[in-house]
Amino acid sequence: MRKAYRARQCSEWLLVSGMVPEHALASHWLEAAARPSVRGALDAIHQMIADQIESRGPACWASGRCCNFEAFGHRLYTTGLETAACVLALPSQGRSLTMPAIDEAVARGGCPFQDLNLCSIQMIKPAACRIFFCDRAAEQWQIDLTERVMQQIRGLHDREKIEYRYAEWRGLLRAFVA
Repeated sequence: MRKAYRARQCSEWLLVSGMVPEHALASHWLEAAARPSVRGALDAIHQMIADQIESRGPACWASGRCCNFEAFGHRLYTTGLETAACVLALPSQGRSLTMPAIDEAVARGGCPFQDLNLCSIQMIKPAACRIFFCDRAAEQWQIDLTERVMQQIRGLHDREKIEYRYAEWRGLLRAFVA
């Protein structure tokens, strides 16, 4: 009995302290992302992003630079919950996720869902992908929009009691195939 209590105490401490590895949280995020209340909230956030982008009209040259992280000099960060929502929706896009695909994307410095210069998961990609444009004129409002969106996503985590992690996209994707 004492060992079970200590094990529970330890796992609770790891969860609270943020020391639980992402792969151990993947099933938690998948379960949460499958809930209608969570899916609806994420859909509402994504619609707000779409509305903001439509009103601003940033230029997209379909160059693929945004998905080629190393060449463009940036990283894509997202949450475990958004990654889970994307992973759950992959079959609806005719896509799947494998460790070799992630490894190949890391080796070339890009996203595993980039096909030539295009995103193959356009309709299900995370918020950061939806907001980012290579258009330098869009830089400031992208920062402001990202901050607002991340506050909304963090609030969703808090309301729904979902463990919050914000990490590099490909690293989080690995958690779902590990």
